[in-house]
Amino acid sequence: MTGKIKGTGSYIPVQVWDNDKLSHMMDTSDEWIRGRTGIGQRHIASGEETVSYMAAKAGEAALADAKMKPEEIDLILVSTMSAEIIMPCAACEVQKLLGAVHATCFDLNGACTGFLLALNTAQAYLGGRIYRTALVIGAEALSHLTNWQDRSTCVLFGDGAGAVVLEADPSAVYVQATHSIGNGGGALTCASRNQPGFAEENADLTPTYMQMDGKEVFKFAVSKVPEVIQEVLEQAGKTKEEIRYYMLHQANSRIVSSVAKHMKEPLEKFPMNIENLGNTSSASIPILLDEWKKKERLKAGDWIILSGFGGGLTYGASLLKWLI
Repeated sequence: MTGKIKGTGSYIPVQVWDNDKLSHMMDTSDEWIRGRTGIGQRHIASGEETVSYMAAKAGEAALADAKMKPEEIDLILVSTMSAEIIMPCAACEVQKLLGAVHATCFDLNGACTGFLLALNTAQAYLGGRIYRTALVIGAEALSHLTNWQDRSTCVLFGDGAGAVVLEADPSAVYVQATHSIGNGGGALTCASRNQPGFAEENADLTPTYMQMDGKEVFKFAVSKVPEVIQEVLEQAGKTKEEIRYYMLHQANSRIVSSVAKHMKEPLEKFPMNIENLGNTSSASIPILLDEWKKKERLKAGDWIILSGFGGGLTYGASLLKWLI
């Protein structure tokens, strides 16, 4: 027994910052950003658009798409590294906002691989017949963790949330593989301010913003993502020709293009929306999935691979059969 996706949803903040805006904040340009990342704009959360709010909105849309009531959900998982509140967790806030009174709720932090890890966790619960339904959400307000004077990182990130509703179904297929490289964790870091030293008046807060070794992250992604995708294909007894879409974490268009080239697969099989949204970390895969569903690009019977990679270092891939 495993879970099938019954519905998808997403929430994108109203406020938009394009590359021209960033060019007035630092030494950069639209040409420079697009050439290195493929990004033209990003959405920035403001006002009431907290991580929990965005997560709940995405969850509400996914429930509506699945034609299910919040009371029917047994499990809520929220993947995030940028929640404004440590306790209560974002998932419990989502439960409150949605009225999903019967759900067990908790958060996961797997950085940009987080949604995939949360999806795997939900599938394990459904596969073990502990729960029958789950709401899995990736939600991030990375603008809160971004140093807007560091052009090597700030041009990349955006805010948003994406969600899927899962229901246990004997006809569903789900195969996954994940890995971690703790020794490489220094390539992507973000320190907490809740520690000695950062409370001082003149403390250097730079470490509490996202820090990245771009070259190392690029090498990691373009080498490990094809490997783990091949691992999942072999586990499932599938060939790459059978895959309709590879839905990768939207980190950088050059990474996605390099993975496609490495796998000798056409770029058309690798959907991208990074130009309009930037890198939304654990929200990127479910947002992309919802966008493609709304555009009616996904057909019943399609084989799809999801793949995430990011801080930790962590990476993974999951194969599923689209049944909606």
